[in-house]
Amino acid sequence: MSNQLDCFLAEHAEVSRRWLLRTGVAGAVTLGTWPFALAESGRSAVLEEAIAKLEPYFTLQGDFRDVSRGEPTPHSIPDETKVQVGMTRDSWRLEVSGDPDHPPRLRKPLTREKGNAFDFNDLMQLAERHAVRFPKVMTCLNIGCPLGTGIWEGVPLREVLWLTRPSENLRRVFYYGYHNGDPEQMFRSSLPVGRILEDPFDLPPVILCYKLNGDWLTSERGGPVRIVVPEAYGFKSIKWLTHVVLSNIAHANDTYAEQNNDVDSPLKTFAATLSVPSPVKPDTPFALTGYAQVGISGLSKVQVWLHREGDEMPAGGRYFSNAPWQDAEILSPPKDWGGGLPDNRIPSPTLGFELGTDKPVSWPLRLTKVHWAYRCDGLPAGEYALRCRTVDEKGYEQPLPRPFKKSGRAAIEQVTLQVTS
Repeated sequence: MSNQLDCFLAEHAEVSRRWLLRTGVAGAVTLGTWPFALAESGRSAVLEEAIAKLEPYFTLQGDFRDVSRGEPTPHSIPDETKVQVGMTRDSWRLEVSGDPDHPPRLRKPLTREKGNAFDFNDLMQLAERHAVRFPKVMTCLNIGCPLGTGIWEGVPLREVLWLTRPSENLRRVFYYGYHNGDPEQMFRSSLPVGRILEDPFDLPPVILCYKLNGDWLTSERGGPVRIVVPEAYGFKSIKWLTHVVLSNIAHANDTYAEQNNDVDSPLKTFAATLSVPSPVKPDTPFALTGYAQVGISGLSKVQVWLHREGDEMPAGGRYFSNAPWQDAEILSPPKDWGGGLPDNRIPSPTLGFELGTDKPVSWPLRLTKVHWAYRCDGLPAGEYALRCRTVDEKGYEQPLPRPFKKSGRAAIEQVTLQVTS
């Protein structure tokens, strides 16, 4: 339980609609008559009280959980050093070049040596025509809880890739950021070039990101510029970006691949708890709250199961599939989105939202998070194991369809609940 509490801290409109209409599920809100409110009629006072204590939907930049690498971490180096190494908007330079070991054919590499490295002014010029925003939860492959959720803004990486005028022998793109001048500290990620040039399944594009929730990226969040890959875990969204390398290599060469990780696995759908009162009095109503990460497979249900110690476990089935799970309430979009958004409004256009409004095209938003709540009418005295899980849009129950830890944590959480006088 403590680990989970620690964890919480016009062209785009049509793309948004197609992207999120793919995720329509049973029980999703009807957006034509969408009640833009957190409270629902008929909800008990004990449930309303628990819901009122939930954290905001979007996370302030300073409240994101930090899992940065480096000795020292790059964001902690002195300001004067940041200027020297290109970690400010004025000093930032990006080299986009060919891989000497697996060379593509490029007519115009962008390098410091040639004096044409890509800078922040170049990025802002592209942003005037190509900027895109989308909501995304940032989460770690091996931790199993969100680091924070926000609206990320940037320019599609493909717009910069095309500036090098590639012609052939380009299959993969890898990239890395500032790493204290120490080769041992370099952390690299990669993507097939097809994912950068095209957005499958109406996903948002891979971007060179410079803003979060309407503000410039801080050093802690990877500023001045980082990669953000919408459907991927955080290790694909490299911070303090300095180099993009175009390559004819045929396989992933991520740093994480060398550590027995599945580097191509997209975000999973799973649930966890946020507030669990313990102890509670026997036969007394109480409320549970939590969050669900809405992965690439979407979300149709969140369910809970309370099992008293000493009672017989349900027979058969993998991952407690035959347990008496009960549906929790997936909360509607909030009135206050949080995250420090300017004027507390969703900036327009933002993928996933109706143009010029704060209304999601569909709910819950894929590749983000959503809160859930559950009211229990009361339990006999005893010690209980509380478990929660998701059911995705295709009917797969957590941790399926991908139960393997190294492809992203999604184990069913177990929390102890005491019921005593």
